[in-house]
Amino acid sequence: MITAILSRLGRLKVTFAFGAALAAVAFALLHFGSKVEAHVIRNASTNLHNLGQGRIGTLISSAFVNPVDSIQIWLPGVVAVLALGELLWHSRRLLVAFAVGHIGATLLVAGGLAAAVSIGLQSRSIADVADVGMSYGSVAVLGTFTAAIPQRWRAAWIGWWLAVACGSAVVSGGDFTAVGHAVALVLGMALGTRFRGSAHWTRPRYVLLAVASAFCYLLIAYDEVPQTIVLGVAGAALAQVVWALRRAWKSPQTNSSALASIQSDSQASGGSSSSSPGISHS
Repeated sequence: MITAILSRLGRLKVTFAFGAALAAVAFALLHFGSKVEAHVIRNASTNLHNLGQGRIGTLISSAFVNPVDSIQIWLPGVVAVLALGELLWHSRRLLVAFAVGHIGATLLVAGGLAAAVSIGLQSRSIADVADVGMSYGSVAVLGTFTAAIPQRWRAAWIGWWLAVACGSAVVSGGDFTAVGHAVALVLGMALGTRFRGSAHWTRPRYVLLAVASAFCYLLIAYDEVPQTIVLGVAGAALAQVVWALRRAWKSPQTNSSALASIQSDSQASGGSSSSSPGISHS
């Protein structure tokens, strides 16, 4: 029993290492005070100002800087997301998914903001807004779970999360963080198609999925909880109905094809039996 538990825990190397690093940075910032925290956030932020000055290292460092006042909420959440991702996809693919979500969404959002500023749709002050945290990477990892969700619930899962993420981006008035979450989710779902494999679901994994989903929902919805719940339910229901109709539409076609194949085989067999006996065909 103990050996089995230790063996499972040994598969979570990336989760424990990243979680420990996040906790260490958060407690260090808490210890050194708000001035040091503000300085670290300013220098680790992936905003247009830092990226425009060539501080590419912020694409990595920003993932380790998170609000210290709510560590008791986000740390268990991100550990649940990473742990389930590592159990499903193993360490290397987890790292790829997190990096694609964190870096990919950051650069795409930065490109959009830069374009909006250049044509006057956004104020230039947006260039100095702080942008740190692990939320893009976490949401992308959640997106990869789509490939592991049982087929009968997958459409509802996709409909829920796309409606929640896109709805939050719209309801928030195009807030760049909300847009980034939607982008990260889509990137994760797309990447998950490359991770497709047999997922063995157990009770602990379902618990991790529930915690990870609740955590990522809070990240995505933020202040738009009532609206995103309504949109999510509507999106899940619509997607499930479309999936059911598509399945029902395919079923008669499949049965018709199978029946035609059987009839064809029967006719071929009948024609063969009517051949004249004793005649050899070369």
